[in-house]
Amino acid sequence: MHNSDTCRIVVLISGNGSNLQAIIDQIDTGTIPAEIVAVISNNETAHGLERAKKSHISTAVVNNKQFDNREEYDKALADCIDQYQPDLVVLAGFMRILTPEFVNHYLGRMINIHPSLLPKFRGLNTHQRAIDAGEIKHGVSVHFVTPELDNGPVIVQSVVQIQKNDSVQSLADKVHKEEHKIYPLAISWFAMGRIKFDQEKLTFDEKELAQPIVLE
Repeated sequence: MHNSDTCRIVVLISGNGSNLQAIIDQIDTGTIPAEIVAVISNNETAHGLERAKKSHISTAVVNNKQFDNREEYDKALADCIDQYQPDLVVLAGFMRILTPEFVNHYLGRMINIHPSLLPKFRGLNTHQRAIDAGEIKHGVSVHFVTPELDNGPVIVQSVVQIQKNDSVQSLADKVHKEEHKIYPLAISWFAMGRIKFDQEKLTFDEKELAQPIVLE
């Protein structure tokens, strides 16, 4: 952490930024002892950039279409992020697969939210896949990012029930509500120094966390 006690956060987004808004709101109420120092997007039309500007947060766009490959893009993105000296990088609907070099640069200080109960349903279309698989429970996971996609150690999960009449949209709506609760919660734990990942193990209040914390 920096000289001040406040955890410095950079948030990466690609779209609407509803999770970003949930985090901003909880910082504003004092629930998260942190400051968002920048919101960065790969998409200049992302609505989340407007949310950031309304809250007087610095914004930047690093447009992936201007780069020939992922490696070049990720290097430019890391250069942009590092100007803000973050303690934590938060992926909030950032729709890019990140290179191992990029991930390793932020290992232990980059988290992501994924709309499934990991390790189930890594990747995309999680709600449809959960319904197709006949699952009765679904949910959302917050995890530290490691080079393997959606495979880093899970900090916390929130469970929703799948009802017989649930559509992909109704299930997505349920999961979104939970996202807006557990992402700020996980970030507050990080900002308070309660949750740590040192490349080997995940600890919560200095005890190893072998299983995610589950909110039913």
